Amino acid sequence: MTGERDYAAEAREELGFSRWWLVVAAAFAMAVVSPYQYVWSSIEGPLARDLGIPLPQLGLVFTLFVILQAGSQFPVGWWRDRRGPRALTLGAAILAGGSYYLLASATSVWQLYVLYSLGAIGVGIVYTVAVNTALKWFPDRKGLTTGVGTMAFAGGAALFVPFVRANSTAGAYNDVLQTMGLIIGVVILAAGLLLRDPPEDWYGRDDADAVGADSDEYSVSDDYGVRQMLRTWQFWLMYAMFVAVSGAGLMLTAKIVSFAQSMELTAMTATLSATFLPIAGGLGRLVLGELSDRVHRRFAMTVSFLLCGVGLYAVVWFGQLKATVLFLAAVVVATFFWSPQYTLFPSIVADYYGESGSSANYALLYSGKMWGGLFGGAVAGWTVTQVGWSTTFLLGGTLAILAGLAALALRPPGPPDEHPSSSRATADPQD
Repeated sequence: MTGERDYAAEAREELGFSRWWLVVAAAFAMAVVSPYQYVWSSIEGPLARDLGIPLPQLGLVFTLFVILQAGSQFPVGWWRDRRGPRALTLGAAILAGGSYYLLASATSVWQLYVLYSLGAIGVGIVYTVAVNTALKWFPDRKGLTTGVGTMAFAGGAALFVPFVRANSTAGAYNDVLQTMGLIIGVVILAAGLLLRDPPEDWYGRDDADAVGADSDEYSVSDDYGVRQMLRTWQFWLMYAMFVAVSGAGLMLTAKIVSFAQSMELTAMTATLSATFLPIAGGLGRLVLGELSDRVHRRFAMTVSFLLCGVGLYAVVWFGQLKATVLFLAAVVVATFFWSPQYTLFPSIVADYYGESGSSANYALLYSGKMWGGLFGGAVAGWTVTQVGWSTTFLLGGTLAILAGLAALALRPPGPPDEHPSSSRATADPQD
């Protein structure tokens, strides 16, 4: 790195301990809320049986989760940039932990809708706080540190999926949900007591650019506000990319068990595919996040999203062939290269628009997950009834490929004091 500032030493002076402990705390909080997204495909069947209703009636639950988890992040990010993360995180412990605990007591569909929606807001708080803790304290290692936190969000569920699927009987299921709810609440509460933001002058001190010349983009010296960011074409291109890739990946996450069953693959194959999803997703976020600190971030996005699309095509192909091992490998590839979007996008938003307003800026981009979730849940479910499982998954793969190609057009915007609708006239520092 070529920057003259020693961020690690400055952070230790401010905190009294290594800034990495903040990343650890954020990662633990992310890990325990991961069941909301990654365990849903394993619990929806038992919940439907317990309530005595057809499974399709629960399709809206996951869609509501995605919409509220993503939609809550902009107001949460706006508040966090101004007031800090602690009070928000303590509230998330109640919402996310309490809602999962109370799922065991739900007796009707509307109660599931309400509880999962409240829990989604708690998950949104944790996600915003965790990702932007990394961005704010590690302007020199954005990709790696956001990769750690988002890896925990994906990989943490790998500890829960086998436990849930092994205890999905009527007698044990309520205890499973209550135990998970307590774990979620306690861990978030502990993390919230540790997390904090840098002081106000953290970004204004004399320094060289936080990212070195070996990074893919530069850090801006003047941070963008939300309105300034909205006037740049780069934001809207990234928003379209975010919707496309999240739609493809969330379809895979929500529907992989049902897809495997529709291809008449074994129950073990369905279980393994659901288990591999968070593991592959977690590793992808960490590996691509670290890689993106060393190469052009937009090139990392191109490769990642193109391979995600190819992986989804392979899921269809090998599912039709009933080639179990190759099917599972395709699931791993698709997830490994889809999941890094949640590392790459926050990092490039901070590269382009600065760190001090990163919570609100990235939260606005992350709201694209609402539309991706709509495709991955309700729209994908409807599309399956119209054109079948294979065509639906091929459509998801095509969206990912289009997003990868679009990433090649990204360039840093001009400084916020220039005409906001114009792009930077010069190319990237390394081009």
